[in-house]
Amino acid sequence: PTMAHSEPLLVLENFIGGKFVPCSSYIDSYNPSTGDVYCRVPDSGKEEVEAAVKAAKDAFPIWSSKTPLERSQLLNKLADLIEHDLEAFAQAESKDQGKTITFARTVDIPRAVHNFRFFASSILHHVTECTEMPAMGCVHYTSRAPVGVAGLISPWNLPLYLLTWKIAPAIACGNTVVAKPSEMTSVTAWMMCKLLEKAGVPPGVVNVVFGTGAKAGEALVCHPDVPLISFTGSTLTAQRIMEKSAPHCKRLSLELGGKNPAIVFDDADLSQCIPTTVRSSFANQGEICLCTSRIFVQRGIYSEFLKRFVAEAKKWKTGNPSDPTINVGALISKEHLEKVRNYVKKAQAEGARVLCGEGVDPLALPPGNKKGYFMLPTVIAEVKDESCCMQEEIFGPVTCVVAFDTEEEVIERANGVKYGLAATVWSSNVGRVHRVAHRLQSGLVWTNCWLVRDLNLPFGGMKASGIGREGAKDSYEFFTEVKTITIKH
Repeated sequence: PTMAHSEPLLVLENFIGGKFVPCSSYIDSYNPSTGDVYCRVPDSGKEEVEAAVKAAKDAFPIWSSKTPLERSQLLNKLADLIEHDLEAFAQAESKDQGKTITFARTVDIPRAVHNFRFFASSILHHVTECTEMPAMGCVHYTSRAPVGVAGLISPWNLPLYLLTWKIAPAIACGNTVVAKPSEMTSVTAWMMCKLLEKAGVPPGVVNVVFGTGAKAGEALVCHPDVPLISFTGSTLTAQRIMEKSAPHCKRLSLELGGKNPAIVFDDADLSQCIPTTVRSSFANQGEICLCTSRIFVQRGIYSEFLKRFVAEAKKWKTGNPSDPTINVGALISKEHLEKVRNYVKKAQAEGARVLCGEGVDPLALPPGNKKGYFMLPTVIAEVKDESCCMQEEIFGPVTCVVAFDTEEEVIERANGVKYGLAATVWSSNVGRVHRVAHRLQSGLVWTNCWLVRDLNLPFGGMKASGIGREGAKDSYEFFTEVKTITIKH
């Protein structure tokens, strides 16, 4: 009898050639904070991807011949429409992903809006190169043109934020796109599709195909008419993408995982360092590729740091994501929660100390959230550098704190993982900050702060953290093909 009153399930449809198209089979997507099915997502495969690529190919000649200014105006219009519906987008993102409503409202959706505005602006300011050879009577110049159909595959942790970080530069440069969001978090992408026509985006310029990586993602990566793939996700999936792309010589931009160190020297300002490092460890449930998961603290301040850090971490409240006072929402899925918990168990088995969180403190949840995928912010100390907890990306609200003695030693230990995405350094010694920043194998280094981003500058990682960079200039170079033209006069 209670079922009759529950709201009908949301059923998403693929967006192909400017129209919503139903699919023959669907996947359940869960609300992580309750454990209930929230919506049904198309389980697309080869056929759907084929239709989307065809629509994108057909739209390419008209879209690519538009001026940068015309494309810029449409991007700005789309940004305005998303901003107008900011609250609805934030509610959907929180419900679909498990993140707190506060984080969705203040980070995810504003950043998605900003992505469109940023590339709408940057596309108007690129210039090409020219050189002269007077002795040869020659002048050389470069021209840049859109590449064609871009395949964009985005992850579940920052769904609209990272999808728009790809769509915006791709279409700003005159490409058309086939995007595949994560099957676990597809709702905001579908909501965005509803606004495309209103923004004046021609049919076929943006196509969205929903489904799993194994079916829809694979079909997109293997399609001969998709010369370019931008992917954010796991290193394992990226290896598969590289293999599948090789026969077609595709151009790849891969933003992968991290095992990001924070290095805290004994002259750090702890009043700044501690709250920021708690945030960099646990923001968005630790489900951000830039989160800090290895904290190296100089021995002189190690015990004071630990005491204050744990006290601060314990203040973070875990619970119903729609409650605006909550800091930590639900993890994305039952399987993911299990995986994260297993890392904590392994650390304990290895003799490390869990100072707060998982298995140590009681987790009290409201009645409606008892079946949700929640976990307290967890701090582990005395972990060995070779432990899987210090080597592998956990991607949850777990961070490891260890002591170090010298600058030389900590650089070597910080670099001693396969990843190299982001690092933070805490010190008031300017010389030391520059020295350490230069020697860390990391695409981004933040000093005395975290996640302060200028979208103009390159974003991306070294080693197993990926290939390529994104940003104003970098995204423009990735999403266009350059040609050198020589004229003899």
